[in-house]
Amino acid sequence: MTLQQQKIGIIGSGQLGKMLLEEAVKWDLNTSILANEENAPCKILCNEYKVCKSYFDYDAIYNFGKSCHILTIEIEHVNVDALEQLEKEGVHVYPQPSVLRTIQNKALQKAFYDENEIKTASFTIVQSKEEILNHLAEAKLSYPFVQKLATGGYDGKGVAVINSNDDLFLLLDGESVIESKLNIDTEYAIIVARNAHGETAIYDAVEMVFNDEANLLDVLVYPARVDEKLSNQMKSLALEVSDAFHHVGILAVEMILDKEGGLYVNEVAPRPHNSGHHTIEACACSQFEQHLRAILNLPLGNTEVIQPAVMINLTGEKNYTGKVWYEGFEKIISNAGVYVHLYGKTTTKPFRKMGHITVCSNRIDDAIALANKVKKEISVKATS
Repeated sequence: MTLQQQKIGIIGSGQLGKMLLEEAVKWDLNTSILANEENAPCKILCNEYKVCKSYFDYDAIYNFGKSCHILTIEIEHVNVDALEQLEKEGVHVYPQPSVLRTIQNKALQKAFYDENEIKTASFTIVQSKEEILNHLAEAKLSYPFVQKLATGGYDGKGVAVINSNDDLFLLLDGESVIESKLNIDTEYAIIVARNAHGETAIYDAVEMVFNDEANLLDVLVYPARVDEKLSNQMKSLALEVSDAFHHVGILAVEMILDKEGGLYVNEVAPRPHNSGHHTIEACACSQFEQHLRAILNLPLGNTEVIQPAVMINLTGEKNYTGKVWYEGFEKIISNAGVYVHLYGKTTTKPFRKMGHITVCSNRIDDAIALANKVKKEISVKATS
């Protein structure tokens, strides 16, 4: 069977899948999408489009996967039991269900780091909001700390930062990871690709700036402005995590550098990731092409930097909900080195990811200056 004859199934139909499909069509790959809505961003680019009510529906995932030769994801929140059965029956599932099961649950993920002696923030597992309050009353827990729901969180949801008694109203109920709040200097991410032969390819780190209100990635700088020693330290840590998981595909490794110089793994994602969108213009091989290469067990692509870049997330303005309008679009695209990616979402709401902009230049300082200008000139609003 030729490469083009194999059916590649993708569970999920949002912007990550859309950008993955943009690479797949270049090679005439045969793609099938399982979506949870009738009209999602992926629909216009795939060979086959199927709809289910929920990605946790065992039968929907199993029946979709049975028609595929290779199965991958663009969202972690899927039924792993069905993926395990498909794997037993000979479907190539990447990332492997065992990897996905660990990553789906932040409590399991943190325990995995402990078991593999991977440095991460100290943590406690609790089962409820009441247990957190009891720990505080018994002085088993002290401020400040970060609560992360073990399951279901994404894009800043399912996280509460608790600095004092005044923040206790933010506490979430359910099984959670309670982490000591690190004295953060900078947050970084590194993307590692691995194919079934065990070949790996690693990108330079990105420097990340978050929107504190939405707890979403706002801007990233690539390559990160770090010295060679720290760069090598981050790459070594990312490869250590990749080796521990033995994943196939892309793994985005998020890290925190504290003000004392300590480097900690925060979280990982076993799929193309927001912290890798810049690779489309800034690298010889994008994270999306790289993911396809990895799951198809092809030679991995070149990760070298073509040009420095700054990526800006385009998210819905706070006070706008409705049919999307990109105010300032015409103005920003008049700038050389500005690349706009819109995700195909027709309606906006506060902090919804609607697209991203990559700004490239020969000098990182010039890219940062232009990105700051562009960021002020465009906003995501609604016409109604």
